[in-house]
Amino acid sequence: MTVVTTDRSVRSLLKQGIGRLREANVPSFTLVAELLLLYVAARDRTWLYAHPEEILSADTTSQYFALIQRRANGEPTQHLTGKQEFWDLEFEITSDVLIPRPETEHLIEVALDRLALRELRAGRPPRLTGNGLTLVDVGTGSGCIAIALAKELPDANVYATDISATALDVARRNAARRGFADRIRFLESDLFEAFTPVRFDLIVSNPPYVGRRTAETLAREVREHEPEVALYGGEEGYEFYAELVAQSHEFLKPGGLLVLELGHDSLPAVQPLLESRHWTNLGVTNDLAGIPRVLAVERT
Repeated sequence: MTVVTTDRSVRSLLKQGIGRLREANVPSFTLVAELLLLYVAARDRTWLYAHPEEILSADTTSQYFALIQRRANGEPTQHLTGKQEFWDLEFEITSDVLIPRPETEHLIEVALDRLALRELRAGRPPRLTGNGLTLVDVGTGSGCIAIALAKELPDANVYATDISATALDVARRNAARRGFADRIRFLESDLFEAFTPVRFDLIVSNPPYVGRRTAETLAREVREHEPEVALYGGEEGYEFYAELVAQSHEFLKPGGLLVLELGHDSLPAVQPLLESRHWTNLGVTNDLAGIPRVLAVERT
């Protein structure tokens, strides 16, 4: 787009960016304008408000307004900057992977809590290093869940799978950047097809759970820019869980944990899959909005 401004001060550029995003009804338009300006200027947030009169170059200004326009047209901010924070770590994000959401951090919290509780029930200290544990993140995408667990459980054997080879490339780069390349084994796999005869102490997954019938209700940036294979779990959205639960039972050790992220209306369809003699100690954790977000259960 053509930049018509003659004032290239930080204050002016930020004000104009906010205004354009507001007009386009972009959510969190102030934050987005800030993030994009910080990205093109290669500066931090302290600089943004400490130097409001600083004049940026014409080239930086043009880059900024080009990104503002792309965001106004529906591209996710994370695709424009190529990054997203999760579990206090920065991850590379591309259009080949689902953008990590804050709600998914509940999955990590529940998994760690349930592992600690299992240790307490066995009469052992709940301080976990992951020693002796083997776990897998099914449908790893950017690798954020597997990497977060590898960070918290430094002695665990960690696997991560995805059906998408391009997603795995992103996950491997993230693992290498964060220093976990030698800790996590990434495998291209449809669910557990790559595993024989590995058995796991913990299986975690943020599976596709959006229904295709609801696609038109999704935000434009999600519907048009995030990978369909990571979004849609069937026509209704919960179909993927049945096979995931069945195979998880086969690949979990007795007493092993299955921890799943849920879609906002998935619980009524998923919980009955686990109400059998094959599973025990089922628990559901709500997110901050009060939506059932994480289901955890143990193999009998």
